[in-house]
Amino acid sequence: MNTKIPASLGYRMPAEWEPHAATWLSWPRREGISFPDAFDRVMPTFRAMVAALVESEPVCINVCNGAHEAEARAVLDGVAPERITYYEIATNEPWCRDHGPIFLTRSTGAERLAIVDWGHNAWGGKYPPFDLDDVVPTRIAELLRLPVWQGGIILEGGSIEVNGAGALLTTESCLLNPNRNPGCTREEIEQRLRDYLGVREVFWLARGTEGDDTDGHIDNLARFVNERTVIAAIEEDRASVNYEPLQENLARLRNMPFELVTIPMPARIEREDLVLPASYANFYIANEAVLVPQYCDANDERALSTIAKFFPTRRTIGIDCRELIWGLGAFHCLTQQQPALREA
Repeated sequence: MNTKIPASLGYRMPAEWEPHAATWLSWPRREGISFPDAFDRVMPTFRAMVAALVESEPVCINVCNGAHEAEARAVLDGVAPERITYYEIATNEPWCRDHGPIFLTRSTGAERLAIVDWGHNAWGGKYPPFDLDDVVPTRIAELLRLPVWQGGIILEGGSIEVNGAGALLTTESCLLNPNRNPGCTREEIEQRLRDYLGVREVFWLARGTEGDDTDGHIDNLARFVNERTVIAAIEEDRASVNYEPLQENLARLRNMPFELVTIPMPARIEREDLVLPASYANFYIANEAVLVPQYCDANDERALSTIAKFFPTRRTIGIDCRELIWGLGAFHCLTQQQPALREA
């Protein structure tokens, strides 16, 4: 059991663009709730995502059992099997960003890689059961023989965004929501983030967009693309219900010590009377590629090219997410990076 907090031992959460040892995924289950009546239709998107990732770095996939692994292998047949490792770690749903481990690193000493296991309650208790998802980080820590800290609060990985240099972005609508940590104040949550992620400053945006069942995850709204620059999603249609909340977030960002670049939102996507939380901000930065959601929308190329300017040494790959977004998430929601250790 660790008695000292990670920050006091020199640990920090690296930025996503820092080198990865691997990307972690949790393979979806046909009986899961994420893709109702559309499981087979979303499989080509999973294949395209993994095919792009394995060209960049190894991929680790959590599966429930041998039969589940066989299903995943069938979908990924011919996709560089030597670059994919399967782990028998059962999950409820595939959103590894939110239930997976937050990896920490430090530059010196033993145990330079570690994990924080935050509590997971399925986005405020919306989608029980979530018992399998809740223990994934500790299971991975055990398998990799890494030290693990219990973060002590409910926190999904998609609710935080770090620049690796001491700054963290999050939203009030998520982390201050009574369905997460009703007994915690803003100050207490900020201190947890400092203690367990090694950040110094916490910056708060307001809220998320229509259809976002996460209560406003930052990874659908604003992302660091380097230590000093944030890309923020904006709605250009003043008649949209997303116009005001995204303008409020933009106003807050303008008062923060960062360069600011904007990307548009795609047009509103509805399916079976549900508004889906489509956003280009849900991109994932791998070692040699950036995976950007596309929606067969007039703004696809504009968003893709804006993001690409910040990653000139990586391939920026647009992948159709019209089926994936039915699960209410995209590539960042599905992935969790394991940082590579730098030379001591």
